[in-house]
Amino acid sequence: MTAKISAASARLVDVPVETVRTDAKQAFLKQETILVQVDTDDGASGLGYSYTIGTGGTAVLAMLRDYLLPGLLGQDADAVEAVWRRTYDATRATAVGPITSLALAAIDTALWDRRSRVASLPLSIIAGGAKERVPVYDTEIGWLHLPIEDLAAGAKAAASGGARGVKIKVGKPSASEDAERLQAVRQAIGPDRDLMVDANQAFTLVEALRRTSALEAVDALWFEEPLPADDVAGHERLARQTSVAVAVGESMYSIGQFAEYLGRGAAGIAQPDVARIGGITPWLKVAHLAEAHNVEVCPHFLMEIHVSLCAAVPNSRYVEYIPQLRSVTRSELEVVDGFAVAPTTPGLGIDWDLDALDNLTVA
Repeated sequence: MTAKISAASARLVDVPVETVRTDAKQAFLKQETILVQVDTDDGASGLGYSYTIGTGGTAVLAMLRDYLLPGLLGQDADAVEAVWRRTYDATRATAVGPITSLALAAIDTALWDRRSRVASLPLSIIAGGAKERVPVYDTEIGWLHLPIEDLAAGAKAAASGGARGVKIKVGKPSASEDAERLQAVRQAIGPDRDLMVDANQAFTLVEALRRTSALEAVDALWFEEPLPADDVAGHERLARQTSVAVAVGESMYSIGQFAEYLGRGAAGIAQPDVARIGGITPWLKVAHLAEAHNVEVCPHFLMEIHVSLCAAVPNSRYVEYIPQLRSVTRSELEVVDGFAVAPTTPGLGIDWDLDALDNLTVA
């Protein structure tokens, strides 16, 4: 017996940032959180979400309300793959692109939430069940505006608190200033913690190549988004000329983009974002595609859902620690000895505070 979708609704919730966050290209203004609830004729429901970091939330909401949600009615909620494909195919004029992918993600995560609840299984198990916990690295201490003393102190505190790695933003006008900051952080965390470096697409290929020596000097684990995301050839050339893994994914919106990077050896770390790739359904495909290329997965942001997805697949290496949902949830990500523990409750594993969501709803 199939369960038909009987209702689908969306809303936009503005979640304030927990701290000042800056990188080489932008500031994190607020988290525009798009929530979708899907109800089915068997009485079950699922709540999914997506996000932007300050702009475009109303565009995603309009895409859902005006085009995508009406098409869900009457579809089989258990046929998640079919629903995803039909919805995607209905948006050909705007795919591949962030507005469509972000809207799809809110729908798809809602369907997976429902699926997990109906099965009485946590997302980590129903999506694969590869492991129970995943190492954590801390990005919250590494923003570009922080003075070098604060960087080093924050990194030392994170490492002392159990974080297995820390990530530092680069993109200062002077390469020597970036190098000095990286050296200070490496000294603060010692040789046994991983140090990740993120440029947020700030460099040309020539400049990225010029700066790799500083990354190699501190034994950086990866060089994240060194170039614009559409410069596959540049990433390929960079990957061939440095011992530091090139990490990409947060600004990619389709499985095909990951396939091109992986097929050309242009990515040593895959970083799919469940919202930006279009949901759990395509996220898992990217993770398995990376596994086929012997590449590890370290997803971008959204630790509250990515912990379960990382626990679902065998080739995950890290969960990124950036707490952002504490004002709208009743519980936090559990971290034990530097490892994020996958929730064992049915559904996405996010304990939403519905009253707080109501208070922050803007549309």
